[in-house]
Amino acid sequence: MNRPLILAAAAALAAIALLYSTLLRSTAPPPPLKVEDLAPGSGRPAEKGDTVSVHYVGRLQDGKEFDNSRKKGKPLVFILGVGSVIKGWDQGMVGMKPGGRRRLVIPPHLAYGEQGTPGGPIPPNATLIFEVEMLKVEPAKPIR
Repeated sequence: MNRPLILAAAAALAAIALLYSTLLRSTAPPPPLKVEDLAPGSGRPAEKGDTVSVHYVGRLQDGKEFDNSRKKGKPLVFILGVGSVIKGWDQGMVGMKPGGRRRLVIPPHLAYGEQGTPGGPIPPNATLIFEVEMLKVEPAKPIR
């Protein structure tokens, strides 16, 4: 047997396998945001540009709680759809009505991605699970 030839063939096969696995990862679509309504709420649904007030509990997939607005003693208030929160929230809260509750299962690319929260509670590539309660929806103010 020709040892150098066998080693070269093995190296070529390993390179092809690496290239193939890289192509598979790069062409596979990322997992979608999952939205489950737990309670419908009533009133005007939230739209992009509205100021919303929410209570929430955030957990990792293993169930470990990493954030809870009720424990902080106040809801989170933000403008929906302008990038002041993670993309999964901007997308997953559109259409919620005051009093409504939702479970959002947010894949990494719509949360904190490959970096997670350095030094914080969210590891790299973490899928996050939030239970959110919409407290208030204030319509966007028209530009004059």
